[in-house]
Amino acid sequence: MVRNDLLAQCRQLRQDVLEMIHAAGSGHPGGSLSAVEILTALYFDVMKVDPANPGDPDRDRFILSKGHAAPILYAVLARKGYFAPEMLPTLRSLGSPLQGHPHMHMLPGLDCSSGSLGQGLSVANGLAFAARKQNKSYRTYCLMGDGEVQEGQVWEAAMTAAHFGLDNVCAIVDNNGVQLDGTTAEIMGVEPLNDKFRAFGWHVIECDGHDIHAVLAALEEAQATKGKPSVIIAKTVKGKGVSFMENQCGWHGKAPNKEELAAALAEIV
Repeated sequence: MVRNDLLAQCRQLRQDVLEMIHAAGSGHPGGSLSAVEILTALYFDVMKVDPANPGDPDRDRFILSKGHAAPILYAVLARKGYFAPEMLPTLRSLGSPLQGHPHMHMLPGLDCSSGSLGQGLSVANGLAFAARKQNKSYRTYCLMGDGEVQEGQVWEAAMTAAHFGLDNVCAIVDNNGVQLDGTTAEIMGVEPLNDKFRAFGWHVIECDGHDIHAVLAALEEAQATKGKPSVIIAKTVKGKGVSFMENQCGWHGKAPNKEELAAALAEIV
C-alpha cells in the first residue's frame, strides 16, 4: 500500500530544506536531500517520540552523526511539532537555535550535538548502554554519511556495539557515494560496506533509501534482530529530487540562488 501521507511529507521536507538553505545563503542541500526518506520513516512512523514531551526518558533516540545535514533534521522536527515551521528560515542566523550543526541545548528534540564527523555511533552506543542499565526499552538510531565512515572512530564504535551485543542500536548509512569534493570511491573507498559491517559482527540490511516502503521494512527487520546491532545501508542519491543537484559534489555545501531555488522547487512534485 502506498503511504501517500509519507510521500507528501517527503515533498514538504525537500521544499523546506531548499527554502531554508536559500534563506540562510549557506548550508548543505546534497546530504540533506539524500536523507529525506530515512528521517521521514523514522519520525513519522517508527520512532516513539512525543513533541509535547521531548525529554521523555522512554523515548527513542536519534543521533545525526553527519551533523552538516542539520537542515533536514530541523525540517523534520518542525513538521513533527517540536517548534513552529516559521522558524526554519532562521537557519544559521545569529542567535537562532537552528545553527549550522545541531546544538542539543538550543532546540527541543535533539539528543546529541554533532558536527565533528565520526562521533555519532559512539554516542549511540552510550545511549544504548544506558537503556540496558536502566532496563529501558527505547532504541537508538544513528545516521551516518558514507564519507563519514572513512573515520576510524566509526569502526571502533562498530566493534564495541557488536562486542557488547547492543541490539538496541541501529546504524543507518546514507550511502550516496558523494562527499565534499568528489566521490567516496575516488577519495577513500569504503566499499564493500556490507562485508565490512558483517566482519565487525553486525546484522546488515541493504535497501533503496528513497523507497519509503523499503526503508520501513529495513527498520522493522532491525528492530526484530536480537543479539547484535543492526546497520541499514541505504543506497541513496546526493541531492535527490533536484536534477541539477543529483550526484554533484558541488552541491554538498552550496546554497541555491533565487533562480536555482525556483527551478528546484518546480521539480519537487
